[in-house]
Amino acid sequence: MSLTDTLARIDTDVLQALAPRTDAEGRFPREAIDALAGAGLLGLVSATAVGGQGRGLAEAAQVVTALARTCPSIAMIVCMHYSATAVIEAFGPETLRRAVAEGRHLSTLAFSEAESRSHFWAPASTARAEGEAVLLDARKSWVTSAFEADSYVWSSKPVAADGASTLWWVDAKADGLSQPGRFDGLGLRGNASTPITAQGVRIAAGQRLGADGQGFDIMMGTVLPWFATLSACCSVGLSDGALTRAIGHVGATQHQHLSTSLADLPTIRAYLARGRIKADMAQALVNDTIAAIGAGRLDTMLRVLEVKAAAAETALEVTDIAMRVCGGAAFRKEAGIERLFRDARAASVMAPTSDVLYDFIGKAVTGLPLF
Repeated sequence: MSLTDTLARIDTDVLQALAPRTDAEGRFPREAIDALAGAGLLGLVSATAVGGQGRGLAEAAQVVTALARTCPSIAMIVCMHYSATAVIEAFGPETLRRAVAEGRHLSTLAFSEAESRSHFWAPASTARAEGEAVLLDARKSWVTSAFEADSYVWSSKPVAADGASTLWWVDAKADGLSQPGRFDGLGLRGNASTPITAQGVRIAAGQRLGADGQGFDIMMGTVLPWFATLSACCSVGLSDGALTRAIGHVGATQHQHLSTSLADLPTIRAYLARGRIKADMAQALVNDTIAAIGAGRLDTMLRVLEVKAAAAETALEVTDIAMRVCGGAAFRKEAGIERLFRDARAASVMAPTSDVLYDFIGKAVTGLPLF
């Protein structure tokens, strides 16, 4: 079965019924994770040598975009999993890589902190050596799949080396990890995105991912390209989902006394046209970003910075258009549009926020150093 067909089957069999319940109950969509694992999609980007499918960013983007059309919560969970997997594949032990590849292990990123906010590359959390072990202390402000994932790709200050940060893989069941509160948010209500506090969490020194002090380089060279692109795919997918629902509504809704539909109104068509253009432009930028990363083009970092900001802002505009053209009907839960409207609010304030990215893009185009 092709990747497209597999995703369509999961959407029909699982997501369409599960997504409204996931949102209404603020519940982690474990059934969707199980379906993805069963289809081999949790191991999509793991190497074939450890049992994965050996696919790349383009296929990961296809998965996340398709999921986001129906359930942005599961799309963001998978975005974080693939971003973490990219690091695990490059630096993790074989046993961990095999668990991920075989669909037995869900991972995520644990970068954002209360002290550094959206500047995720500058952790305030600490790691200190104690014999053969390392003790972690932190206040992580937002972790997707918190206490639902099996591990975290975790950032801290270096133990001894120079540099801004060091990365580790941390078992989600490790002693000393606690959850200050549950998530009950406006949108993306099913992705279990909560703070995590670490107090004297003991891990093995061998759980380091890369060299001590190398975390910043891994964040910029590995994590950011994957996360920014796949986050953009979440925004593009939910934009497409909102447009599809809006188009279906205006085509089916009749003015009985005129024997016309809402789609017969030029104003409605013009709004939908603008939304379609915006969504297609964002998709084109996603495609070009993937091409730039694959070819190692000189403009790769610029595209990586642009794609998340552009897609996030597009999702705000497109979901607003969908709400506008559907009028009062869009406020009903069963239409599914107001859910995507709420979910779309997250990307622009998720680190790195659109405003932070605009500053970076401005520095890049004027020749200033980013950091």
